[in-house]
Amino acid sequence: MNQPPPAPLDFRTEPGAYRHWRLEIDPPLAELILDVAESGGIAAGYELKQNSYDLGVDIELADAIARLRFEHPEVRAVVLRSGKPGIFCAGANIRMLAGATHAHKVNFCKFTNETRNAIEEASAESGQRYLAAIGGTAAGGGYELALAADHLLLIDDGNAAVSLPEVPLLAVLPGTGGLTRLTDKRRIRRDLSDVFCTLEEGARGARALDWGLVDEIAPRSKFDAAVRARALAMADRSDRPRDEAGIDLPRLERTIDADGVRYRYLDVVFDDALATATLTLRGPERVLPNDVSAVRAMGADLWALALLRALDDALLHLRFNAPNVATLVLRSSGDLGRVQQHDAWLREHALLWWVREIGLFARRTLKRLDLTSRTLAAFVEPGSCFGGFLAEILFAADRSYMLDGALDDAPNPAKIALSASNFGLLPMSNGLSRLATRFYGDADAIPRLKSLVGKPIDAAAARAAGLVTFTPDEIDWRDEIRLFLEERASFSPDALTAMEANLRFVGPETMETKIFARLSAWQNWVFQRPNAVGDEGALKRYGTGQRPRYDKTRI
Repeated sequence: MNQPPPAPLDFRTEPGAYRHWRLEIDPPLAELILDVAESGGIAAGYELKQNSYDLGVDIELADAIARLRFEHPEVRAVVLRSGKPGIFCAGANIRMLAGATHAHKVNFCKFTNETRNAIEEASAESGQRYLAAIGGTAAGGGYELALAADHLLLIDDGNAAVSLPEVPLLAVLPGTGGLTRLTDKRRIRRDLSDVFCTLEEGARGARALDWGLVDEIAPRSKFDAAVRARALAMADRSDRPRDEAGIDLPRLERTIDADGVRYRYLDVVFDDALATATLTLRGPERVLPNDVSAVRAMGADLWALALLRALDDALLHLRFNAPNVATLVLRSSGDLGRVQQHDAWLREHALLWWVREIGLFARRTLKRLDLTSRTLAAFVEPGSCFGGFLAEILFAADRSYMLDGALDDAPNPAKIALSASNFGLLPMSNGLSRLATRFYGDADAIPRLKSLVGKPIDAAAARAAGLVTFTPDEIDWRDEIRLFLEERASFSPDALTAMEANLRFVGPETMETKIFARLSAWQNWVFQRPNAVGDEGALKRYGTGQRPRYDKTRI
């Protein structure tokens, strides 16, 4: 009997629907309390014991982080803590990892890393700093969650410990950035990191503090007071407003049908024959008024925010629910002038806290696009509106095609436009703008491109400036597009994913590029090895009383 296909994973949630987190607001502080429902796994076959987590737990965490930034400007510091005595978090659920598909494990690690990066960005850019109140053992991904915070305060009770036991116990790596955050963020010596990562029991109290694994320890009798005092001190350094209302983030509306997914400003359409998903981003319906209060009153209906929320949700939907899509085709439709006006308005008012948050959300969403494991192909046609921050979609593509001329049903030739948003306001994971990444090593490129800001750029000028890859005319347009998509679909997806990830990030290596490139690549490999996932491997035998059997060959 054929089993029905699994229901698509849904990344839309809200505090009233949380099963694993409690969000408590007491300005200027908020507490995010992890109290995982053991029976609340996102899939069958495991229990989430000891505050262990799966994708569903992290979906709620990601939602809570976003809501704190947009809906609660009065919150200036956030305390991460556990609702269960004696345990902070046991990390990713091992039974879930043992039973999940390889693709799910890798995508799960990617999503959890993006969520932890959002915590770090909130601290660095939003004035909403995070404190990890480690009131019990934090193991594996539980310690990795704590590592995302600015300040780690560990209870010193002789039992609570921090650890990364994946190597000795599970034959895998700390998949949510733990290794990189030890060395690059906390600057822990590599030899001590080596010792720590091979200790099943981890480090407690004074040793954890001495090695730099935590920032502060406190006995049980003083732990809660120490947490509150430290959180208030962190809140005092924030620039967030104390008396402004937030921007509510209502449930994102979308419809899913046989052909794709529809949002207000975005359509996703599937083509199974070519293994593509075409994302058409629509521009704003009207210009923004000069009145700041009128724009502020639009809330989540403001075009930029509404479009970004849709794009972010669509990318996650495609990542987890459409594994056979090989290429994302990126198109736009709308009035280029209105896009430029919205872009300019947001830059003019960038010092307003809520405009800052929209800009940071754009940065996170575009990074999620950069990190997709699909070919990104942008097509610029008559009626496109790739301008301002929307032009970043074009520059994120692995290759781009711009029609040189007009079509029978669209007589006005395609144009694109640059703005100040394209020169560093929305950096990639390597810390460079997409244009600086594109023209890496060409010292004259950026000054030359800045001279084009605000000017409509046609296909010939875009080709001359290096802003697009190819500019077929109307005779060749459809054939070239078809041949490209057919060829791409014929290649090995594994080779393409590796090729694209290597080519997208040039220049300096950052903590983010290490996490998503170096660490993710090795974790991807390790998760396929019999030592981890074989019948006699560590993940399958963990908790059975049987020791794993390892192939000792070093590769």
